[in-house]
Amino acid sequence: MDKKNHENTKSRRDFVKTSLVGVGSLALGNMISAKEASAAKAPTRWDAEADVVVLGFGGAGACAAIEAAKAGARVLILEKQPQKSHYSNTRMSGGIFHSPDPSGDKAALKAYAEAMFSGNNIPWKLEGEQDQKLAEGLAEAFAAYVPDNAPFLKRIDPTYQTVSFGGFKGAAFPNFPGAKDAKYKVYGSTYTGKADFNAKTKDLPKSQKMNGEAFFQVLLEGVKKSGAKIMYETAGRELLRDHSGQIIGVKAERAGKTFNCKARRSVVVTTGGYEYNLRMRRAFLEGPGVEGWGFYGSPANTGDGIEMVAKIGGALDKVGKAASRMIAVLPVRHHGLKMGMITPAVGKPNSIVVDSFGRRYAAEHLITKDPSRYLFYKEAVHLDILKLVYPRVPSWLIFDENLRSKRCLTYQGISTPGYDYISWSKDNMDAVKRGWIMQADSLEKLADRIKAHPENRKLFESANLVDAVKDYNAGCESGKDRFKRLKRTLGPVAKPPFYAIAIYPGGPNTKGGIACNASREVVDWDGKPIPRLFTAGEISSAFKFVYQGGGNLSECITFGRIAGKNAAAVKPWC
Repeated sequence: MDKKNHENTKSRRDFVKTSLVGVGSLALGNMISAKEASAAKAPTRWDAEADVVVLGFGGAGACAAIEAAKAGARVLILEKQPQKSHYSNTRMSGGIFHSPDPSGDKAALKAYAEAMFSGNNIPWKLEGEQDQKLAEGLAEAFAAYVPDNAPFLKRIDPTYQTVSFGGFKGAAFPNFPGAKDAKYKVYGSTYTGKADFNAKTKDLPKSQKMNGEAFFQVLLEGVKKSGAKIMYETAGRELLRDHSGQIIGVKAERAGKTFNCKARRSVVVTTGGYEYNLRMRRAFLEGPGVEGWGFYGSPANTGDGIEMVAKIGGALDKVGKAASRMIAVLPVRHHGLKMGMITPAVGKPNSIVVDSFGRRYAAEHLITKDPSRYLFYKEAVHLDILKLVYPRVPSWLIFDENLRSKRCLTYQGISTPGYDYISWSKDNMDAVKRGWIMQADSLEKLADRIKAHPENRKLFESANLVDAVKDYNAGCESGKDRFKRLKRTLGPVAKPPFYAIAIYPGGPNTKGGIACNASREVVDWDGKPIPRLFTAGEISSAFKFVYQGGGNLSECITFGRIAGKNAAAVKPWC
């Protein structure tokens, strides 16, 4: 190496060492190749070993383990949560996934997947969200596996059933290439023959499980049948490499002690997103990422895998992406961060959404209806470039007695209420008593209460709210809303008392994180695979452009299976 290049390399390494202040800097500091990243020394003693070590026991980890074991590998799953309270995003979900009709046009299915993943093949888009070759490879792999999603689950457990229901049918983006001929289908999960999001089934026997509980129950049985071993309360902390840079195992923590796991063939990272990592949220989420967001998935998602991969020189990709809209976020905290809950009442009759100044800014059905529902957070984090304020963080769901008495704001069987992280009564009144929902006999008094709320920053204006409700109610009467809200969602905000609850950008999970190729190999910043390291799930989601509901569970199966199969195919290093 000549002197100039040596000095440049040394300067870059010195910069990395002196600038790694938290994970936000870590993302920049690791824009170096995997070869340059320091490798943890191999331990002198291994506490456990397997052919394939899977980090994280959600949907992706389960599918990777099943497929790796099917290929003949000995598999060990490390899961940091206790077995009795092992609540992953997969379990807490609605159990919705994609499984297109196998008779659909395969080229059309690939085109539709590529449009969702990157938009490379959409004529009006300036550029895709991913490299074209990579996006095409991911789409081709997805299209090859996704029609088998439902059959895959039913092969594991023939008593498992799928259901179709309104709001989750076909392609969410009908104008995308391939949408018409792909014969796209979306299903719910059940053992009862129906999928009721208000049914709390986490502690019920298998025959009574629905939604995410039913979906994960199938995979749990599949893992048990496969012979894969699960170690709960064992958290991965560091990826171990040898002098050549290949992954040879994982340094974990178990019962407060270091626990070293040898991976003879490979490691698969499926530890989920960073919804409950304060530093990552500040570094990557748009707008006020700490106090201005909320999530309704598992608080165990703390970005562990992202940090482990970044430390060894793995590349990051679209880390700020999230499957999010506007949800109620409550003063219930985990890891110092507020917890949210799924809020399907947004966009329903007898309600509107206003910003921090009391003004409506969008047709409320866009928040909860396809194709915009998992993209609406982009509207929420709008910055007023003249006032330099985020006027929609928080926003406020305004509703009347009609909605309060007839509709629960949340689903009681899934998300955080379904897993006892948040207590919420069907009539919403316990939240009123706690002060989570503000109540007043008039709109003017309600406006005063909102303005006094510490997170409103005294921005709210009573006249704006009164005018917004008056204008909306007139639109309900004429059938022509100013923001072109769907007629079936119109219903006046007219019956006192009136109510308000703060809503923020948020949803089930983040989607960006680890960069990988279509074989699900983790890659470094030069695009080169890091030997013996694979990934799947929301930590490395393929949905980098838009997201269709159920997409994450779909890629847990498809890309989890691909990761497991390829991880098992690697020749042992020892």
